[in-house]
Amino acid sequence: MSEHDYTSTSLWRKTLAARPGDAHADQRERLRTSYVELRRKAATLLQENARSMPDFTVHDITHVDALWETADLVCGTQVVLNPAEAYVLGCAFVLHDAAMGVAAYRTSVPETLGEKRWRDLVSVAYYRREGCWPDQDQLDAPPTEIADICRATAIRETHAEQARRLVDQAWPSSTGNEIFLIEEVQLREAYGPLIGDLAASHWWAVDRLAGEFRRKSGSLPWQPSEWTIDPLKLACILRLADVTQIDGRRAPSLLFSLRDPQGISREHWRFQEHVSRPDLNGDRVTYSSLRPFLPQDAASWWLALDYLRGIDLELKAVDALLHDLGRERLAARAVAGVDSPERFAEHFRVQDWRPIDAAVKVSDVPALVGSLGGKQLYGDKPEVALRELIQNAQDAVLARKALQPDFADGRIEIRLTESDGCWCLEVRDNGVGMDEETLTHGLLDFGTSGWSSPTVRNLLPGLADGGFAPSGRFGIGFYSVFLLGDRVELVTRRYDAASRDARRLTFDGPTQRPLLTPLPAHGWVPEGTAVRVTLSKAPNDVKGLFHRTVDERLSQLAQRLALESSVPIHTWEPGTTMPELLAPFSLATATADEIFDRLYPPLTQGRRIGEEKQRLQLRDDFVERATELLNDRGQRIGLATLGNDLYYAGRGYYSGIVTVNGLLADESISFAGYLAGQPSKASRDQATLVATQNQVREWMRVQERKLRSTGRFGDPVQLEQAFTLHGAFNGIADDIAFAFTTQGLLRPADVADWAAQRNEVFMALGLPLACQTRPPQVFHYLSGQIVRLPEDWVVIFKRVALAPLAEVFPQVMNRDADYEFARHHSTLTWQKAWWRMSGDLDGLFLRTLCEAWSCTPESVLAPVEQRNWSDIRHLEDESLGAVPGYLFHRPS
Repeated sequence: MSEHDYTSTSLWRKTLAARPGDAHADQRERLRTSYVELRRKAATLLQENARSMPDFTVHDITHVDALWETADLVCGTQVVLNPAEAYVLGCAFVLHDAAMGVAAYRTSVPETLGEKRWRDLVSVAYYRREGCWPDQDQLDAPPTEIADICRATAIRETHAEQARRLVDQAWPSSTGNEIFLIEEVQLREAYGPLIGDLAASHWWAVDRLAGEFRRKSGSLPWQPSEWTIDPLKLACILRLADVTQIDGRRAPSLLFSLRDPQGISREHWRFQEHVSRPDLNGDRVTYSSLRPFLPQDAASWWLALDYLRGIDLELKAVDALLHDLGRERLAARAVAGVDSPERFAEHFRVQDWRPIDAAVKVSDVPALVGSLGGKQLYGDKPEVALRELIQNAQDAVLARKALQPDFADGRIEIRLTESDGCWCLEVRDNGVGMDEETLTHGLLDFGTSGWSSPTVRNLLPGLADGGFAPSGRFGIGFYSVFLLGDRVELVTRRYDAASRDARRLTFDGPTQRPLLTPLPAHGWVPEGTAVRVTLSKAPNDVKGLFHRTVDERLSQLAQRLALESSVPIHTWEPGTTMPELLAPFSLATATADEIFDRLYPPLTQGRRIGEEKQRLQLRDDFVERATELLNDRGQRIGLATLGNDLYYAGRGYYSGIVTVNGLLADESISFAGYLAGQPSKASRDQATLVATQNQVREWMRVQERKLRSTGRFGDPVQLEQAFTLHGAFNGIADDIAFAFTTQGLLRPADVADWAAQRNEVFMALGLPLACQTRPPQVFHYLSGQIVRLPEDWVVIFKRVALAPLAEVFPQVMNRDADYEFARHHSTLTWQKAWWRMSGDLDGLFLRTLCEAWSCTPESVLAPVEQRNWSDIRHLEDESLGAVPGYLFHRPS
């Protein structure tokens, strides 16, 4: 048989091939002629596939012809087709992948897909590539690479349904006539719908086949009566012929070199290059490699094993379907050698390496969820669970608004109730709700954000078109609920579904499989989702839900967690009948005093009510000092003051807040106000700023000017901010105090004169000496005694900013690049010491010292290295003990 000679296959010869003395020669010829003409026209269309999907393996007419061969293989001698069945099957062969290219679509792929679904694709692709959701401009005009990814995804997802339409699709000729793939009208009208359904069915789930192809079709009036058609049999043959057709013909070496596919497509090409034609041994399809896989081809070898295991599952699923229906089974029922890597290596040889299946396995998914969810991931912070539930509820309401623009009554309700000593927390929303498939493919898919799941997006088309940008990111937030307790109940009903479609999901801890049940048919279930958890601790217990609140009120906790919200939040305190309202709020547009009140609410109830007057004074201070952080679009991404004055003035109540999507993520005493962040951990209890270094620098520059202009930039503030400002700007102004000497505070403008008057300088390093800034002085940490520094001593004060500001300007950023090689020295050389100190205030001092002494860092540091970095000096009161440091001598 020649490489692609379908006419030599047993299936063709027994059904559509001409034969001497044929009583049905005319009927057979009519079908044969129609098929050959369809094949000729489709060859041109199929050739265009490579233009749209160049990374895909071959889907041209050679693939179609090869399906006749693999159909022979899967049918064996048990299954017989008549000419009508062979014609319909052959046409389905031609069309099943004919839509794997742009040419098969009357309009553009986005137009065929529909604007809503196209935007959903763009939204998810953008999120997966950039880590954030696109805005409207980016949806309207996505980057070329993202558009290409979406186009390929759209073609892959829709090609089966588009193939169904190709039977009746006409193309205009140059003379204005219509060209159909199947020209004969009677055959097209009689068989076209079935051919289209069969072509589409190769993309369906196996279980769907029995329902779609229940009935056999009779013969056409001009055909013999026995030429009936069994569509289920044909659908199974097409499905298996297509899935088993992998060999070197689909990945020619020269074409691989010309197209140069990338990513996972490249590995598909690599392994299919190796594959010979399969054969049938018993009921096992047997593949083998033409040449061994070398170590550099190991990824392709493993992909081949995974791929053939997928074929094995498909063969077994079809066989089980036919067996259970009592239908005639096909000859091919499994793939040989895929049960273990060792057996697979007998068919797909390896050279100079040995396959060991050391891939990460999760054999007990509930146990994994128990280990990674709840307390193990989020720590001992039960309020985090409420934050995650609020976020999920808000996303659900916003999703409904995106799908139902006239929906204006979105809300979140939080209730805390107690009955016979048993406490229950409930968070309810009237958002989009979930159906059973969304529950299983979204909520219960641990580690996968449902909103970025193609399955969920297909169930709720139009989310991106409605401007929906969810907050959920990691797909694990729901599981934080187990911080509160093991007994959890979720009741949900999709917003456009009937009450009978509502579902209840109950958990008895994260390590147990949940129970999914319908609700009683006679009950009414509101749209949306309600999550109820029985608390393992009373909210007022140590490390209970109210552990980090001031007045142990649910409304106060909700406001602390939801600093910004798009949906009103109603909270019911235990025993109350009326809720308190936390109104929607935008940090990006609110005034400074409004933001202060949202971050640090009025103290009008509880034990701190007497501090409200002070809070108002601190608010005035904040309004005067706070300045904005702006992104490149001029949008506010923070409003804050640099420093921690408010924190200490307010007894630790006014720490700076880092928000992620408007919710509390982290706190810091390095600033007051808020800064927008993005999670640096899946638990979202730590965050990095969304602002760039330049944006933070500009904010800090404005903050310094504001401190100076308001007379607040005295010595204490200078000392406290010197290290942070130096880290941001790789230098500080000449008048900023940064070190202590016996003569007083040292500033960059003073260092040269101070050093010029000395022939040696002792730079004390840390404990037992410590510094305070209010008032500025040095003290002995162990005794608490204020000390007077000896004449030639210097103590450089380095108050390091805490996260997240410290992470914006890492200390390594400003180090001397000429000495970066020294970071790899195995011992502390003078070069390594200089490289380490060159980027901070130590380096600022030493650099100026060297300028004053007309020397280099080597001339002062190398002698210290020779003394093994062990310089020791004593204070005037020697009873206070030794002080370590570096003793620098002016070179002679």
